[in-house]
Amino acid sequence: MTPANRIPDDQDEPALLRDQFRQLLRYRALLAAGVVIGLFGGGFLALSGEDTYTATGEVLVRSAISDPFAAGASADKGINIGSERQTAVSDTVGTLAAATLLKAGDDVTARDLLAGIQVTNPPNTLTLRFAYTGATPEQARGRAEALAGAYLTHRKARTEDSIKNMSDGYRAQLGPLEEKRDLLEKQIGAGADNDVTSARANIIVSISELSRKISELKALDTTPGYLNKKPVAPTSPTGPGLPLLLGLGGVVGLALGLLLSWVRLVFDPAVRSTRELVRSLGAPLLGTLPRERAATGTVLAIGRGGSRLAEEYRAVAFRLAYDPEFAERRRLLVTSPRGDNQEAAAAAGNLAAAFAEMGRDVLLVEADLRTPSLARALGSAAHEVRPPRWAAEEGDGSWPTGGRANVDVPGSGAFALIPGTMVDNVPRALTSTPVGRIVAEADRPGSVVIVLAPPVLSYADAVALVDRVEGVMIVCDPREVHRSDLERIREIIGASGGSVLGALLHPGRRRLRPVRRSTSARRRTGSDGPGPTGGPEGPEITGDPTETLGLRSLTLPAVRR
Repeated sequence: MTPANRIPDDQDEPALLRDQFRQLLRYRALLAAGVVIGLFGGGFLALSGEDTYTATGEVLVRSAISDPFAAGASADKGINIGSERQTAVSDTVGTLAAATLLKAGDDVTARDLLAGIQVTNPPNTLTLRFAYTGATPEQARGRAEALAGAYLTHRKARTEDSIKNMSDGYRAQLGPLEEKRDLLEKQIGAGADNDVTSARANIIVSISELSRKISELKALDTTPGYLNKKPVAPTSPTGPGLPLLLGLGGVVGLALGLLLSWVRLVFDPAVRSTRELVRSLGAPLLGTLPRERAATGTVLAIGRGGSRLAEEYRAVAFRLAYDPEFAERRRLLVTSPRGDNQEAAAAAGNLAAAFAEMGRDVLLVEADLRTPSLARALGSAAHEVRPPRWAAEEGDGSWPTGGRANVDVPGSGAFALIPGTMVDNVPRALTSTPVGRIVAEADRPGSVVIVLAPPVLSYADAVALVDRVEGVMIVCDPREVHRSDLERIREIIGASGGSVLGALLHPGRRRLRPVRRSTSARRRTGSDGPGPTGGPEGPEITGDPTETLGLRSLTLPAVRR
């Protein structure tokens, strides 16, 4: 049939992102665990860490200048602020600061002192910011101030040493010039010519230039900088604090939860989305059943007023009725992938009621001969009627000619039911001539035959019926069915000559319900005897559920009517 649901294009990135996000939200436990771990880690860091205090001082760096008030004078002449940051955290500055602190009673080594300092430079400034982190407010203040003072002392000493070296160099050049000048003056006194006079004048000019340079060096302002912001003792501990650490922990925990959910999603064999289910099964999605509390004593939602579940079953029935492939043969095989078949039985019964409500002559065949329970689940709505004449004449009283029931649907009509019973040889019963004749009743105008089969991957019963009932509907829980199971179902049904008409998703049941149901079933078995169809309760299935009937022996004899 033509899929009514549109599969998002692989290039539709917003749809893919929304789909992936929805898939990650399936693992809410992992997301919650990640957030809890993050909050616990943030709280642990906030409560277990020791309080630290940070004091900050700012130093404006300047170079030596002769006249700071002259026009065009610049304080940043020759200053490389990156080199000054390295100098501020050098061992020389640390040693000077440690010596200063030792005089004040704080015995700390230069290495330990430099471990707590951080020197930064605000952009586009000549300011160095000294931030020291200590165990106490007073310790942080004192050490930040000592380091800033040591840096200024070291820079001043370095500037004065440079001036002294340059002055000594100029004086070294000045000594020979003065000796040569004195020699020329003696020659001039003895009546020297003009060349001697000219040489003397040049030497005097050179001496004057060197003397001027020495005087300028002595007049330089060697102030290395100014302590613009004096460190003060902090009043509160530094650090992010408990609220901020909890917030950061929550964000990191959420990221961790998303990572864990993604890893779980990658290795999860279950169907992760509707798109993936449709792609793996090769058939459209017929509908998704809402979660609804069932009425006591019956599985039929059709006939109950205001039921969203009934409306969904009606929608599925209409989709099948107008499907060309189903309308041609009007035969439907309802089964599930694995495990419990109760949701498939409920879907078969409600679809039969929906078709009956549409005015069709419906026959529902329960081909689950291992654990038949449909008639008991229908409760008082099923009334036993006489089988057709051909069944009475050709049948031996065993399934499927043993008997029929008429199921009344309030306000919707009725449909016929052939309940399942326990038999000795299930494969032989399913492939018998009466089964083919019953399925052929769908060839009559206005008739619909719905066959309920056991899980297709647990037993071969559904495969044995596919050649007679070509259209198959899979009833499954999307949270439990695996992609490989759907692909295998598609291959098995296709190889058997049938086709998958679509999938019907149900929301699953609570974990306690199967236990309660089995308990009530044991009570009914012990007190009430056989079920409504005349057969006893099905045997308890043990061992591997994927065993075929040929490998499983039945301890109960066949029930004959």
